[in-house]
Amino acid sequence: MRHLIPSYIRVPVVFFAIAGLIEYFVDSGDQPAFIEQPVILLFLLLVLLFLIAIEGIVGTMDNILYQSLDEEGKARYDAQRAAPSKLALWIKKTYDKLKGAKPIEEEGEIILDHNYDGIKELDNNLPPWWLYGFYATIIFGVVYMARYHVFNADDQFDEYEIEYAEANRAIEEYKKTAKNLVDVNTVVVLTDAADLNAGKKIFEVNCVACHMADGGGGIGPNLTDEHWILGGGIKNVFRTISEGGRDGKGMVAWKNSLKPLEMAQVASYVLQFQGTTPANPKEAEGDIWVDESKDNSEESSTEETEEKTNEADEEDQTIASN
Repeated sequence: MRHLIPSYIRVPVVFFAIAGLIEYFVDSGDQPAFIEQPVILLFLLLVLLFLIAIEGIVGTMDNILYQSLDEEGKARYDAQRAAPSKLALWIKKTYDKLKGAKPIEEEGEIILDHNYDGIKELDNNLPPWWLYGFYATIIFGVVYMARYHVFNADDQFDEYEIEYAEANRAIEEYKKTAKNLVDVNTVVVLTDAADLNAGKKIFEVNCVACHMADGGGGIGPNLTDEHWILGGGIKNVFRTISEGGRDGKGMVAWKNSLKPLEMAQVASYVLQFQGTTPANPKEAEGDIWVDESKDNSEESSTEETEEKTNEADEEDQTIASN
C-alpha cells in the first residue's frame, strides 16, 4: 500500500487529518485552534517535521536494503513492485464484471446477422450496473407511490409547514431567554437586582434631567403617581421609551440609542417609582391608568370561584334531597 501512494500525498493527508482532529476537539471559538492557541501551531509544525523525517528515514532504509541485494534479488524485488496489487486486480475484475461485455476473443459468439454497410452488431447484454439501477428505480417508484399516494404520507409541502411551525416555536422559546430580543409584545417586568441596578444607571444618565432622580418630574411628567399620559404598565412604558412621547412635545425615541434589554431594564426601574413620595412632585398629568389585563384575570378568577361555589351548593342540595 505504501508503494501505491506517493509520499507527497501521504504526508499532507496525514498532516491535515491530524490538524482536522485537533480543530474538532479543541474549542477555540470563531478563531482556528492554531491561531487561538499558538502552542497548537508549534505542535502541528513538529508533527509535519516528524512525518517528513519518517518518510526520509524509511526511504533511506529501503534504498540501503535494495542495494544490499544481488542482481537476482533486485530483479525479483523490481518485479514484485511492478506487479499490480491484489486490490487493483480486484477493482479491475469487478469493473469488467459490471460492464457485462464479452472479451474481444469471444465476440464472434454474439455477433448478429445484421449488416449495415459492412457494420455488424453485437448482441451484448445490458451492463449489470445499468440493469440493477433500472430495477432500483422501479422499486423506488412503487414505494414512493404507495407512501405518498396510497397512505397519504406528508409531502414536501406538509413537511415545510411542519418545519416552519417548529422553527417558529424554537424562535419563541429562544426569545423567552434572550433578553436582547425582547420587544413591546414580549417585555415583562424585570425584578432581578442586576437588571434594576442597570436600569437605574441608564435612568441617571439619560432621564434625570427631565424626570428628576426621585421620579418627581420636571420638564417631564411625574413618574410616582397613578396618572399616565401614554399609559402605564411595562408594555406602555417600554413603547414610550422606544418610540418616544407625543409628537413635538414628548421625549425622543431611545430605540436607536438603547438596546431592547436596556429599555426593558430602565422601564422596569421606572415602575419602581410608583407609590413613592418625591421631594417636589409635579402636578399629575394624563389619566389614571388601570391594568385591564389584571382586572380581567381577577374577574375570571372570581367567576371561576363563583362557579365552583354554585356547583358545591348544587351537590349539597342533591345529597340533602336524597
